Parts: sequence; C-alpha cells; structure tokens
Amino acid sequence: MTALPSPLLTVTAEEGRGWVRLRLTGDLDHDTSDELVGRAMERLTARPGLDDLYLDCAGLGMCDSMGVSALLQIHRDTAVRRVRLHVEEAPAFLDRIMRITGIDHLFARRDQEERWPARGAGEEGPSDPHPSPTS
Repeated sequence: MTALPSPLLTVTAEEGRGWVRLRLTGDLDHDTSDELVGRAMERLTARPGLDDLYLDCAGLGMCDSMGVSALLQIHRDTAVRRVRLHVEEAPAFLDRIMRITGIDHLFARRDQEERWPARGAGEEGPSDPHPSPTS
C-alpha cells in the first residue's frame, strides 16, 4: 500500500487598512503547517502597524496535531506584536479540535467581534495566491 501525499495547502492573502486575511484551502498538517506559519510571519513582518490577522478556515479539509501547533505558533507571534488573531469560518471539525484541546479561547471569533472587514474587501490590490510546495 502506498501512502498518498496530503492535498496542497493554499494560502491566499488579502490586505486592508490595519488588517490581513489569510484564506486557507486544503489540509493543515505535518507537511503544510510550516507554510502557514511562514506566510503569517511574512505578513506580520511586512506590516508592523497591523491590528488584526484573520485566518479564514472555510476551505480547510483537515487539521492534525501539527496544524494545531501551527495555530499556536501564529498565536504566539501575533500576541508578541499585539495583533489580534481571528479564526473565521472554522469548519465543525476545527471548532471541535479547538474546543477539546482548550485553545478556542485564544482566537477571536465572529460571535465575539463587532468589527470585521467584509470578505473580499481588500484595499491594497488583488489577492495574492501562494501555494505551498508539495512534499
């Protein structure tokens, strides 16, 4: 039996005044978690005055323990910079993982916030698709 590689994780960035949204499509796992952390760090470094980082998880197919680790690393990186980290459109499996592992309180959620930029409302140019390399 041959193991099939995980589907590619695609991270697409959208930016506006004071915020960045990273749209995640595919699997967040051992093979792709470094890509997400790297893309988040790129945006945090490039935008020192950033207020909010949104992770749009509607397109996630799965998340393993390394995916959870990546979310925690991004939380640490945003907390140091005083950037609010939001998870939006989390699939039911991600909500469950976050609840069971006790990390759900670390991320701002739509039901906790009043001010959210509209999806697709970028102000600094078109989206920036940047797929991760395959293993």
